[in-house]
Amino acid sequence: MTRRDMLRVGGMGVMGLTLPGLLQAEAAAAATGGGRKATAKSVIMLFNFGGASQLETFDMKPDGNSDARGQFKPIPSKVPGTHVCELLPRMARIADKYAIIRSVNHKMSNHNSAACTGLTGFMPLVNDINLRDSPDQMPAYGSVVSAMLPNYNGMPPFVAMPTIIRDATQSPGQHGGHLGKKYDPLLILRDPNKSDFQLPELSLPDDVTVERLQDRRSLLGLLDRQTKLAEQNADARGLDTYHERAFTMLSAPQVRTAFDIEQETPKVRDEYGRTTFGQCCLLARRLVERGTRLVTVFYSEPSGGFIWDTHADHFNINKNKLLPTTDQAVPALLTDLEERGLLDETLVFWTGEFGRTPKVNKDAGRDHWPNAYSVLMAGGGIRGGAVYGATDENAAFVTADPVTPANVSGTFYHALGIDTNAEIHDRLNRPLRIAEDPILELFG
Repeated sequence: MTRRDMLRVGGMGVMGLTLPGLLQAEAAAAATGGGRKATAKSVIMLFNFGGASQLETFDMKPDGNSDARGQFKPIPSKVPGTHVCELLPRMARIADKYAIIRSVNHKMSNHNSAACTGLTGFMPLVNDINLRDSPDQMPAYGSVVSAMLPNYNGMPPFVAMPTIIRDATQSPGQHGGHLGKKYDPLLILRDPNKSDFQLPELSLPDDVTVERLQDRRSLLGLLDRQTKLAEQNADARGLDTYHERAFTMLSAPQVRTAFDIEQETPKVRDEYGRTTFGQCCLLARRLVERGTRLVTVFYSEPSGGFIWDTHADHFNINKNKLLPTTDQAVPALLTDLEERGLLDETLVFWTGEFGRTPKVNKDAGRDHWPNAYSVLMAGGGIRGGAVYGATDENAAFVTADPVTPANVSGTFYHALGIDTNAEIHDRLNRPLRIAEDPILELFG
């Protein structure tokens, strides 16, 4: 049996199970100086790849110019004075559960550079349509959380699904970056809305018992010692963590149970919507319920492309697909979390890499616009019904309380009890602050 054969036991080799080691995570957590008292235990990030329009969702401008007004009308929400798009009636009815940040902005106008910004909180050095992923990029939010907050329950600390987003190349910011492979997410690259959804990688083959698996782990440890793995570079040590966590997950029934979405009743599944995005939101709830720290759900094309990138036929695509799917899945998630007593300890945020232009183009579409866009936050100590920041009459530029993606990440790190002044070190051992100051006004 080769080393490669043993690494593939139970199919472990195909899912990227590069998760953090306990001692390393504890050391990183200690480096924060204790942080603050947490108001959240977990985070669910709903990422709209392509860029949702602020003008057709949560920052409508009925008194703006004709382009800014668009084709849809605002409707009143449960929060007096706060209006949302008429195609989001369920979101309007639960507006007291979430806060709207209307003043998020940055300088990256290309998908990969902007996605890197939205997924890490830091802008890359270049605004490049062909920006490539690399091990030197800033780590994803979930990777930082994995490093700062170790899991003790056997659950993967960081999960991303159902695809890897990409423009011409894979978008940076989706994995451990310069923190290393041991902080990569557990990637779920299957559609939970499919009738045959299952994760055989988390199941032992019929002829492999837990006891036999333990024997294989002992043999693997012997080989590691013989090849002096501990003396190799940090990436190799990351693989050692990968082995340990993979074995733990294969022998932990709670992990397999968390991904068994068939345990949910048809009624609950219908409430989320029988869509990929809806069922991913439901799966995210199952994961945080059992102890996963951060789950990223990409609302994108099945190939990982930018489904919200509505350069043409913007209004019809929003009306017939994007907004109805959002209006079913997101309220279902927030309501379900609340009914299960989980909303107070789970911070949910809805975001994308940028917004859309105030001007409608010749193809009836809106183009990229990073100068002002909206983000939602709910649960985890966030004050429901709050509106933070403001834009001008056309939702083009921020006029009050500007917010960067680094402030957004600082806000949910703050909720998790992570000190935003904490530092991580890149491959050149340079200290980097993990985020900027949180938006304290959003906390009740």
